[in-house]
Amino acid sequence: MTYQETLSYLYTQLPMFTRVGASAFKKDLTNTVALCAKLDNPQHKFKSIHIGGTNGKGSTSHMLAAVLQTAGYKTGLYTSPHLKDFRERIRIDGEMISEQEVVDFVAQHQSDFETIEPSFFEMTVALAFDAFARHQVDIAIIEVGLGGRLDSTNIITPLLSVITNIGWDHMNMLGNTLPLIAGEKAGIIKPGIPVVIGEHQPEVADVFIKTATEKQSPIIFASEQWEVSPSAQQKTNDTDRLDVTVSSKPENSASAYYALQLDLTGTYQLKNIKTVLSAVDVLRHQGWTITYGHVITALKQVKTLTGLQGRWQTLSTHPLTICDTGHNPDGIQEVLKNIAAVPYQHLHFVLGMVNDKDISKVLSLLPATHTTYYFCKPDLPRGLEAATLQQQAQAFNLQGGVYASVPLALKAAQQQAGTNDLVFAGGSTFVVAEIV
Repeated sequence: MTYQETLSYLYTQLPMFTRVGASAFKKDLTNTVALCAKLDNPQHKFKSIHIGGTNGKGSTSHMLAAVLQTAGYKTGLYTSPHLKDFRERIRIDGEMISEQEVVDFVAQHQSDFETIEPSFFEMTVALAFDAFARHQVDIAIIEVGLGGRLDSTNIITPLLSVITNIGWDHMNMLGNTLPLIAGEKAGIIKPGIPVVIGEHQPEVADVFIKTATEKQSPIIFASEQWEVSPSAQQKTNDTDRLDVTVSSKPENSASAYYALQLDLTGTYQLKNIKTVLSAVDVLRHQGWTITYGHVITALKQVKTLTGLQGRWQTLSTHPLTICDTGHNPDGIQEVLKNIAAVPYQHLHFVLGMVNDKDISKVLSLLPATHTTYYFCKPDLPRGLEAATLQQQAQAFNLQGGVYASVPLALKAAQQQAGTNDLVFAGGSTFVVAEIV
């Protein structure tokens, strides 16, 4: 098969969560264990860091990968979903694996797929682990797909587990209370392996403390270790940087101070940077050579080093057009903070969502005044029909028209936007995927 034929096979033969939703989510690790056994268990052949959480795990994964690359380590990075190219999920030192590697892997193991019947995600995890082992990476950053305890990635024994935060998302699979969701995310905590929790959230902190105590795993809450403040946001024709000062809290035994320039400028990165710095401290204590200079250099160029897209990303300046992958209530709240920080006369909001989530919480947060909505359906089976979205949005007094596709909605918004207006596109990762 060609590369395109191989992708078509994967998308159609193996259930794909991003396309069909919950029916593709396997509630145990049996398939992943069986598939990796056929590959001689590549997950045991490289060192790893496991990263979960509701929001921020993608940014945190990419920032840590950038730091380790800059420190001179051959670094694997596994994330999901992809935006444009399937191979975005599997990178080594920022470079996607080759199309030929994907073709060869599927050709070699097609009979195993037909015997084991893995999901698309299970197959992709196996491909990533196999690639990292073959390329002999020094370390791999492995982002959880969904949840933690039953996620296909949870067959690794990492050097460090990281859980960014807990919010409302995928309640139909992870539970309908924050402690239940936290319990699923806490499933990546391994016996004796340190865990960094990004945010100390009173309603779920005890879940993590209890699990870490039972597993005898050292636990650190990054938000309790660091003070972070943005000192300035620089925008010129060729730069977009967030200047940040970070200092360790007085109660910490080791004092540290960082003056950073981030190329990821969403204000939610102020939370993620604490998580990254706490993770770096743990790695240093384990013997990894990561200097102050490595951290500063890496965080200036995360997008260049790792290929990360879709995080408060400026698509054009005339009119100012920004997109972001935030899509659950907490993610949308962070997006709205960033929108509020941009001076504009009128907001043109390109909005698309998926059909298997309760979207009322998100809709209730969105602005109704000085805002026109451009309702559209992401181009995948899970996409929510634009007319249905418009109808549900009207209950929250959100007004706007229906468009046949995401690109057409964006084009209409940009055409109707005045000189001092802001165009924003989001509501779903899959909206962003169609326009970056």
